[in-house]
Amino acid sequence: MMIFLSAKNGRVDSEDRRSRHCPYLDTINRSVLDFDFEKLCSISLSHINAYACLVCGKYFQGRGLKSHAYIHSVQFSHHVFLNLHTLKFYCLPDNYEIIDSSLEDITYVLKPTFTKQQIANLDKQAKLSRAYDGTTYLPGIVGLNNIKANDYANAVLQALSNVPPLRNYFLEEDNYKNIKRPPGDIMFLLVQRFGELMRKLWNPRNFKAHVSPHEMLQAVVLCSKKTFQITKQGDGVDFLSWFLNALHSALGGTKKKKKTIVTDVFQGSMRIFTKKLPHPDLPAEEKEQLLHNDEYQETMVESTFMYLTLDLPTAPLYKDEKEQLIIPQVPLFNILAKFNGITEKEYKTYKENFLKRFQLTKLPPYLIFCIKRFTKNNFFVEKNPTIVNFPITNVDLREYLSEEVQAVHKNTTYDLIANIVHDGKPSEGSYRIHVLHHGTGKWYELQDLQVTDILPQMITLSEAYIQIWKRRDDETNQQGA
Repeated sequence: MMIFLSAKNGRVDSEDRRSRHCPYLDTINRSVLDFDFEKLCSISLSHINAYACLVCGKYFQGRGLKSHAYIHSVQFSHHVFLNLHTLKFYCLPDNYEIIDSSLEDITYVLKPTFTKQQIANLDKQAKLSRAYDGTTYLPGIVGLNNIKANDYANAVLQALSNVPPLRNYFLEEDNYKNIKRPPGDIMFLLVQRFGELMRKLWNPRNFKAHVSPHEMLQAVVLCSKKTFQITKQGDGVDFLSWFLNALHSALGGTKKKKKTIVTDVFQGSMRIFTKKLPHPDLPAEEKEQLLHNDEYQETMVESTFMYLTLDLPTAPLYKDEKEQLIIPQVPLFNILAKFNGITEKEYKTYKENFLKRFQLTKLPPYLIFCIKRFTKNNFFVEKNPTIVNFPITNVDLREYLSEEVQAVHKNTTYDLIANIVHDGKPSEGSYRIHVLHHGTGKWYELQDLQVTDILPQMITLSEAYIQIWKRRDDETNQQGA
């Protein structure tokens, strides 16, 4: 018979006493533990009351008699289990709680937490961490599994995880856990999963030197209603645009009034000037007459943006003497001219033609460029292979601001912190990313699970597709130059 004594008389009940001396702790196999996958029972596929067997790494439901975890413990003599929700350890089939400080490393891998001090020091550290299997890694510069064809999403998630204010916000769950959402809203799942992924990518005590974005991507498939999938290659820019807007909205943000961390970090504003053009087939006199009508006068609207789309010049098809196609090159400042307030660009719709020009009125702390490499026509998607020549640091955008705004903007110089590259054909290509590690000032190339260091001058030779630039504030030093 088990005796329970009151802890008030200074005695500990027998269940607690037994819990401190579990004889099976040495059977735990940390090398098979992987908490990146969906927390559901491997037999019943239920999320409810899921436990991880710490001997074989599989997930099972329940711990009562006849439960899948109980049967597994009897059948295979695997005795130590972790409740994936409450983070409590149990010994089965005896069914008592294990309290032992040597298990803290397991709960930390399942649910990493960061103090404000740790977060503040992340970009000052250059210390390598050692995973349980002996491999070393830099927290934050960690490979992501390509489950089938999700490298487009991996590259975007890795880029966003290296934007310090966004990362810092999501590393601390208290920042967003109390946000009220309407009943039945599934979009908040994106916020939770993104926060979990950030904490795993920056965990200095991981058991392995890579992370699987499985749960994050499942949330993406669900919340995008299968627009973005794990099994089918997607477009990085489409995904980035949808993801930032979905995060903003799930955090309670609105189009105009309510801001969130997403808009604080990435949102800028511009003026868009639009002028309607008469139909090109009309006689010259009629065109002249129409231009005096109100309908054909230039209008101006103020608009916000999360990223700027840079148009590439049409790739020439000239061949050189060796019958090789010349890969054209264009300076970054040439394609930025679209936003100088003077350059006009023609836009055609089904019925009408317009001339538009753009002028920036507010530069965000982190500026995203999307370089338009793909054009779709009725038959196929074409890719423009033009190489954009850009400096890694010291890009000054002052001339793209209107004169009255220039006085307000003290800092207009940007340094590159992430560069997403698309290699290969439009539909079959692959993605990789270059990121700057702020602590070491070094650049790294990540392609799914592969992580290698790279010289900054090699970055400019790639077919850049998405770039994130950090505004230099007074205290910012030049990095990665």
